[in-house]
Amino acid sequence: MCVQFLCAESNLTLQRRKLSFFIPKTNDDKKRRLEQSLVDVLEARIQQLQSDVVDVQHAKVQFVSAPSSRTASTLSGKSPKSQPQAKDVPKSSKSNASSKCMEKPSREKKNKLKKEQHLQKIQTKVKESKANTYIRHSALHPLVPRGLCVCGDIDRARRCLLNYHRGMRRRHLNTDIYNIMMRVWSKQGKLDQIGHIFILLQEAGLKPNLGSYSAALECMGRNTNFVCVVSPRCLNQMEEDGLSVDDLFSRCAFRQDEQDLVLNAIRVVQPQYQPTLTTNGDQQYPSRTEHRYPKLHFTKQELQERFTQQLSMEEACTVTIDSVEASKPATENVDKMRKLLSELRAQWHKTLLQAFKEKKMILFKTSSKNLRSNLYPYICLLNDSEYVDIMLQSVTKMPLSGESLMILAQDLGDRVYTKYSVRLKQQNHMVQKISSIYSSYIDILAKDTEVRPKTNPVLPRERWCELEAEHTAGPILKGVEFSWPYIVTLQVGTFLVDLMVKNLKINSDVLGSAHDRKLIPILYHMYTFRCTRQVGFIKPHPIYTQILQDAMDTKLTFDSYVIPTLCPPVPWASIKFGAYLLTPTKIMRTMEGATQHEALLEKSQNLQPVMDSLNQLGNCAWKVNKPVLDIIISIFNDKGSVKLDIPPPMSEAPKIPHFNPQDPSYMATEKAQMRKEVVDAKKKWGEMHSLRMDALYKLSIANYMRDQVFWFPHNMDFRGRIYPCPPHFNHLGSDVSRAILLFAEGKPLGPKGLDWLKIHLVNLTGLKKRSALQGRLDYANSVMEDILDSADNPLNGKKWWMDADERWQALACCMEIANAVRSPDPEQFISHFPVHQDGSCNGLQHYAALGRDVIGATSVNLMPCDLPQDVYSGVAQQVEELRARDAEKGQKIAQVLEGLISRKMVKQTVMTVVYGVTRYGGRLQIEKRLKEINEFPKDYIWVASRYLVLLVFSALKEMFTGTREIQDWLTESARLISKSGHTVEWVTPLGLPIIQPYHRKRNQVLKCTMQNINFQIGHDVKEPDTVKQKNAFPPNFIHSLDSTHMMLTSLHCYSAGLTFVSVHDCYWTHPLTVDTMNKICREQFVALHSQPILQDLSTFLLRKFCTGPIKMKQMESQTPPHLKTNTTQYGQLLFENLLFSMLLFFCYRLEKHNFSLCNVNIVTAVVLILI
Repeated sequence: MCVQFLCAESNLTLQRRKLSFFIPKTNDDKKRRLEQSLVDVLEARIQQLQSDVVDVQHAKVQFVSAPSSRTASTLSGKSPKSQPQAKDVPKSSKSNASSKCMEKPSREKKNKLKKEQHLQKIQTKVKESKANTYIRHSALHPLVPRGLCVCGDIDRARRCLLNYHRGMRRRHLNTDIYNIMMRVWSKQGKLDQIGHIFILLQEAGLKPNLGSYSAALECMGRNTNFVCVVSPRCLNQMEEDGLSVDDLFSRCAFRQDEQDLVLNAIRVVQPQYQPTLTTNGDQQYPSRTEHRYPKLHFTKQELQERFTQQLSMEEACTVTIDSVEASKPATENVDKMRKLLSELRAQWHKTLLQAFKEKKMILFKTSSKNLRSNLYPYICLLNDSEYVDIMLQSVTKMPLSGESLMILAQDLGDRVYTKYSVRLKQQNHMVQKISSIYSSYIDILAKDTEVRPKTNPVLPRERWCELEAEHTAGPILKGVEFSWPYIVTLQVGTFLVDLMVKNLKINSDVLGSAHDRKLIPILYHMYTFRCTRQVGFIKPHPIYTQILQDAMDTKLTFDSYVIPTLCPPVPWASIKFGAYLLTPTKIMRTMEGATQHEALLEKSQNLQPVMDSLNQLGNCAWKVNKPVLDIIISIFNDKGSVKLDIPPPMSEAPKIPHFNPQDPSYMATEKAQMRKEVVDAKKKWGEMHSLRMDALYKLSIANYMRDQVFWFPHNMDFRGRIYPCPPHFNHLGSDVSRAILLFAEGKPLGPKGLDWLKIHLVNLTGLKKRSALQGRLDYANSVMEDILDSADNPLNGKKWWMDADERWQALACCMEIANAVRSPDPEQFISHFPVHQDGSCNGLQHYAALGRDVIGATSVNLMPCDLPQDVYSGVAQQVEELRARDAEKGQKIAQVLEGLISRKMVKQTVMTVVYGVTRYGGRLQIEKRLKEINEFPKDYIWVASRYLVLLVFSALKEMFTGTREIQDWLTESARLISKSGHTVEWVTPLGLPIIQPYHRKRNQVLKCTMQNINFQIGHDVKEPDTVKQKNAFPPNFIHSLDSTHMMLTSLHCYSAGLTFVSVHDCYWTHPLTVDTMNKICREQFVALHSQPILQDLSTFLLRKFCTGPIKMKQMESQTPPHLKTNTTQYGQLLFENLLFSMLLFFCYRLEKHNFSLCNVNIVTAVVLILI
């Protein structure tokens, strides 16, 4: 029996029965939601089986009658006003009873055999259905929202479309919905049916789009009998509609042989036609005669072998690795628990597989008899055992303290979607095309091949685009995958969670502690409170958690995208495809369900520099620092070390106290104190477990990669900040993660490399912050004995490295210095060690440059000084002066704080004030620092933190005169924009469009078998959140400038042949190339701020949000008088001085006579215009 195509009434019924939310009562919103309802029906049905092109003409069909609108209205349930708004609501007993009836249609044991036979019969029909179903996503991008699909019941689909077309509901249809039927007929070569759809489009007052003509031409390519007659008319009609043939190949997502068929139909009319595909703007970099793009130290054959390994890993979707705890000697009890756990997992796999098949059968029968459920297609996408594997993997990784139902469901749904996306690419023959293109692409990376003459090098993105243009046959690689709606992901996830909770069980006496033997669930569904909201929670049984802890599992299973890649990532050549070979990845991280960022990126034509920067960072090869890793693992497997940031095992966690709250011997105050102790102990226990598992994952992945060279693919957030895709083990991690990473490529130290290693070590210790570089170098030479002792006896020597701020990186640096000084020629010593150059309060640097603020620029090292300036120490000193003045006046709190004001006290607040921290947030930061001082009286903490945060803000206002005024201007601009009903947008100097994703949220309720899940959605609400928009604009704008500076630096470093990576404003390179990187960094900072950034921003905002002279005058009238003047009031910051400044990044220095001034246009004033 074939999967049915449900008509639109089914989805409207589903919306009423399963979703309850507040819908704005406007005609436009109503129309939009009804259109989306129909789209969701089609979408839900497409994801069902496989994407093989088959003949669906002989599909077996069951017809059902669609309910009338009255019936649908009856099924709609309560009105939105009656829905819960702030919590997850348990299902009623009536609903539970209904659910049980559905799950067990025949409870009598005597019918068990018949039930199993019937199940086998149904499964056979499902397999037949899979062989008779054509599935595909939408062929048109970006005009079609999400993926649209058709299923085997073609006649029913046709009748559904005609039913809508002939009735009053025609207004809810659009061209893309008609195209669904066109694509079905094109697979069967039925050109007459496609012609009928074109007539329906004309009757509906709609115009055919590229998807329509693509389906028609594909059909002509399959049916050559009429192609000579019809194809010319089709192309002429396209031209009349303002559509070009080239648009078909640049904007349509072809699968399998569709592109070839369309091309054959076109060449009947134009025999010499060849698609013109753009290569994404080579004109961005016109002059390359002096560019030296770096190569990898691998041959083409080696890179090809690594590609094969990575492809196999992504096709499997998961990777199982050894846990670092496996190296610990196993006791008799550990072996017993491991054996027990293995047996239980095998048993659970069988149980879940049987339960999944039964539930699948019930949904199959249900979807055949009524129109309420559209979940069935999503549980047919993979093999049954693959769903079971996903569930068991989720159980294994679940925190011992439990997990929110919504988070767990989303994780499960995402895993299903990822695996389905990979399977879809395999079925559509994309693997073969990727393999062919990648084999040629690595020519520009391998050390033994050349693609272009050295006088005209090519970038990875450009080479990939060239190869895609050459390999036009077969499916296209970009724009072929569409994410599922967030609601669908949750539905699939909750369905799997429900199976896990009901079917995963264990004997109560498995540990020998129970008096009677019975089966008990290993997972419990319960409710807890998060703030004031009641949320569903899945908690493992204590017996199961005890088994897990005692077994110390020797294997860990991760999704393939969690592991660093074994070959260079696929370059980002479009916003739709890059990073991984098969795993779906977005170029921009967004909120679940948000589409506004993607829409902006699709419209942008100047993303080439941004993509090239992502590719450059991703092409950096890494390897593991084995000596440091081995030391960390030995401490981890012992008892950990809180001082060294190695989390201890759970055996060291505090015991949770137990008491009887009903015991009358306890006073009320004693009970309250005991409850507090229990809560604190549970919190501490949960934190320790979280930190322990995080370290376990990092160290296990690092140990798995210890003999490999690997890469980190990169993407970015909506502000342009760049992050590596693997979440656990990467260079953006903690001190431990950074210490065990080395560049895979080594370079000789050269004449200054050893000095840079020593200076870098001193920087890691946190000492000598106010000393010049020569002073730091002298200090390193004075403690060389301690450095060598740390390298030779890290755990048994003097342990000098343990007192550093960044302990493990300091130890790694000690080892590198020891190896270098003991080598025959330190200048020729090959170093793989990355040296960091960290920014001096980078946000304040950008504000000082924007405001041309000389005093502020000096305090953050933008101006030449004899010694490095430390803005944190400067603020602390000024706060101390203000405190002393108040103490002399007799202010009590000022007297209490005498001698306690330090750099550490104010650093976090100073660092984050530029990113929008409020006085409330600053008070909490200072309060945390005060609590760390044991001798400070606890009764004064709140008063003292409130007093100090006021002093810090006052000191910053005096030191950075322009910063606060620019922040106020940005905040007021965002307030006016959001008040007018718009979200704040801007474009970075590098061409990246940015939009703030802050909207007012609406409540939505997903009705599931387990419970009703209440969540908030803000991505599809038009009304912006004014408070968040205005508060976030200043920090987000500065983040975007910071990211732009990093991207510019990375591009120029890549052109100079440097190895370069970054952790936001902290730049890494080899010791040999630190001086070159510093020069490029300064030049690009000057080049960035030589542009009229604020004036360009003001012009953009006026043009974007102020339409008409009257509105513009009204907006400009809001400008404060002091901001209408020229910014010369902020000072004359001369950027020539900045170029000579040795302290833009606090640990480098170049002599003036060795540095040539770059040729930039110096801008001395910026006009601030308030919109």
